[in-house]
Amino acid sequence: MNAFQLAKTAYSPVATPLRSAQSNEYEAFAMVTRGLRNANTIPEIAKAIFDNRQLWTLLATDVVLPGNTLPAALRAQIFYLSEFTTVHSRKVLAGTATADALVDINSSIMAGLRQQGAAA
Repeated sequence: MNAFQLAKTAYSPVATPLRSAQSNEYEAFAMVTRGLRNANTIPEIAKAIFDNRQLWTLLATDVVLPGNTLPAALRAQIFYLSEFTTVHSRKVLAGTATADALVDINSSIMAGLRQQGAAA
């Protein structure tokens, strides 16, 4: 393929549609939730908790930004869930709780994202 052909294909219409923000968020939750469900050893659990905390920290950061267009009540709920996951994650790492609550929260978020995608 020569440079002319490469340039021509670079600006041609995309064959596959781009993924929506909800689709990307759903996939991120699916990935970390799968990790939480499948973790059996201490290192696997620690990695799954770390990945989940990264996702929730990202969400908490996003909902407090002034330009966030989500309704205030929903932003507050997301921030609260982020705080809860932080506290509960410590308990899981200490061995005094299981990751079940974290899986349940993530699964609920995924169900909401799936429903939102169906409504769009």
